[in-house]
Order: sequence, then C-alpha cells, then structure tokens
Amino acid sequence: MSYQNIAFDLTDGIARLTLNRPDKLNSFNMAMHEEVRDALERTRSSGTSRVLVISGAGRGFCAGQDLGDRAVTPGSQGVDLGESIELRYKPLLLTLRKLPMPVIAAVNGVAAGAGANIALACDLVIAARSASFIQSFSKLGLIPDSGGTWSLPRLVGTARAIGLAFLGEKLSAEQAVQWGLIWRCVDDAELVPTVDQLAQQFASAPTRGFARTKDAIYTSGQRTLEQQLDLERDYQRELGYSADYAEGVAAFMEKRAPKFTGR
Repeated sequence: MSYQNIAFDLTDGIARLTLNRPDKLNSFNMAMHEEVRDALERTRSSGTSRVLVISGAGRGFCAGQDLGDRAVTPGSQGVDLGESIELRYKPLLLTLRKLPMPVIAAVNGVAAGAGANIALACDLVIAARSASFIQSFSKLGLIPDSGGTWSLPRLVGTARAIGLAFLGEKLSAEQAVQWGLIWRCVDDAELVPTVDQLAQQFASAPTRGFARTKDAIYTSGQRTLEQQLDLERDYQRELGYSADYAEGVAAFMEKRAPKFTGR
C-alpha cells in the first residue's frame, strides 16, 4: 500500500508509525484508518519488529476523528457513528493491545477525542511537556469512545474519569503523569531522544517476555487471583524454555550484557 496519510518505517527492529495529516492535526479519515491498519499488520507479521513507536507529525499527536468525514446534512436523520467504531476504531484499539511487542506513544502536542484514547491504548505514553489530553466528546453530545470509558476509570478512578468525560477540559501532560494516566512527561526537546532511547532498548530486549507480560496484565481483570497465578505459572513455564531466558541466565553468570533475540 502507498501511504498518503501516514509515514511508516521498519529498521533495526523498530517500527515507526507517524500519523501524517498535520494540517488536520492528524485527525482520522477513512483513508488514514486503512493505512494504519496496513502498517500495523506489517508490524505484526514482519518477523523482525521488536517495538512500535506511534507519533504525530507537526504540532499535534492526533485530534481524533476528522469531522469532515462525519458531516451531518441539515434535515437528515444523522449519521451512524457506531459503524465507524465497529469497523475502524474497535479493530485499531484491539490490534494495538494485542501486538506481541511494546507499543510506545510519543505525544508531541494535543491528543484529543479518539486521539487521546488511542494514545492511552499504547503500553507506554511519553508526552512532551507542552502536550495535553482532551476528552472532547461531550462538546458534541457523545461519549468517550475508542476505549475511553474502559481505560479512564481504570487509570484515574471513577471521579476523575467522569470529570474528564463530562467537562472535556484540557489535561496537561504534567497533570496526566501525576494522575497516573501516562508514564512520563519530558521537556519538548527531549521527547524524540527519550523515545528513541527507549525504542532502542526494547529492540534489543526479550520481546517474547514483554508479549506475555502485556497479555497477563491487560487480561488480569477477567480472572481471580488463583486463576491469575495459574496463568503466571503457565507463562513462566513457557518462557523458561525460551532462548531469551537461557541467554539472560548465561549473561548474568558470565557477567556480560545479554544479547536477546526476542525468541
């Protein structure tokens, strides 16, 4: 696929997906959805990807849905927003969560609406100090979608989730860190080098272990403690036979840096 709305690169185990509609604050239209879906499939199936970095071009990360794609004609009965969720946003969010590797969101500016919740679906969110997060749905008479009603109360609690959803107020990156919404806030000039260093670290790390860690944590709410202990047993049993575990132990005993392959 030839990309017009995103940029994609896969080099040295690092997949980089950049939302690239800066004149629209990287808001999603149908074409961008298709291109992102293709890039994520390439990331998943490449056999060489060890980490994915998602960022936005220009002065924003993502303003969510391009409302020009959802225009309501005066006098019409409205528009089926549920179809867009089912066919586009739901697959996108589930794919991000299920990718068998770390996913980093590098938030360089505003992340609003679905754009905010796509960032929150990533495993680690690193934001520039000037960045902000806005649950802008209430301004349009809508609910937070793209997993917003699921992730917000789990990350910040019910009271703050309701406040963010009802008021649609801008939450600074610094406040987002204090509330536990994101992992880290850095000075604007440090965003790219910080994310690059983290991506390089993950690209040489034990990827298979990260994949099992993601699955165990993200699905833990479905199980009792006893069931979770059983899952941990099963995953540790599997990982104990992995090449990365053998390499990690050997490197520890030999007092050298490990050379993980992700297998």
